[in-house]
Amino acid sequence: MTKLPPIPDAAFKARAVLVAERIDLKAWGAADALSINPLTVAVKGGGAATLHRYGVVVFFGVSAVDEAAFLAQLQATVANAYATPVTEELEVRIEPGDREGVRGGVAYLSDVAVERLQVIADVLSKSTLLSLYEEKVAAEFDRIEPLATRLDKTGRIPGRSKELLQKIGSMLLVEQRMVGRAEIAEKPEILWDNPALEGLFARLEDEFEIRERHAAIERKLNLISRTTHTVLELVSSKHSLRVEWYILILILFEILLTLYQLFFR
Repeated sequence: MTKLPPIPDAAFKARAVLVAERIDLKAWGAADALSINPLTVAVKGGGAATLHRYGVVVFFGVSAVDEAAFLAQLQATVANAYATPVTEELEVRIEPGDREGVRGGVAYLSDVAVERLQVIADVLSKSTLLSLYEEKVAAEFDRIEPLATRLDKTGRIPGRSKELLQKIGSMLLVEQRMVGRAEIAEKPEILWDNPALEGLFARLEDEFEIRERHAAIERKLNLISRTTHTVLELVSSKHSLRVEWYILILILFEILLTLYQLFFR
């Protein structure tokens, strides 16, 4: 059985904070949890928080001081913390009997049940993760553009195959984290037990454009991957051609040396 979180207010803020690449949820005792999957706990001082293994904490009705204290306590359970956390906020209001959804940038809920908070947490946490990946992919795009421009203008390509391999690896890592760890395109498991919340989830997902942003990142990842793969193949072909010339020169040298020995000795 889930329990109601200690949020007495009819209006409060939901705030997602992407703190690290991963949070070890095993370090948190399930006995003290308000609910699991995602793990939801009460925050000392008031409010609640959901913890996601891909590094996001979503706070509900938590003051700035209590949030900072909770994040400090969390440090022992995170891996590869970010120097500058990514955040996302949403105003939440409780309106019994009203249609649940998002209007004017405010989420309206019929009650403050844990399951509804978990649906909001799922969307907000994925939005913060997408923001991080959008920034990373945009940075890679900025690095790829001069490469394509140089190839177009000069017909020459840099010979830094190691750097190109690192770009491919970086993009594969982003895609693996989106698909494997966060499962951004998948519906949260909470909906399997609470199908009535499907509408709320769909409206929240649409508000934050989760599917559209995910698809845009995948398109950019594919383009970057194809570009770097193409350039890497060209670099490899260039190296192979150079080796062939070296072999040809060695063969010619061997022939000349043989002729010299036949006619001048």
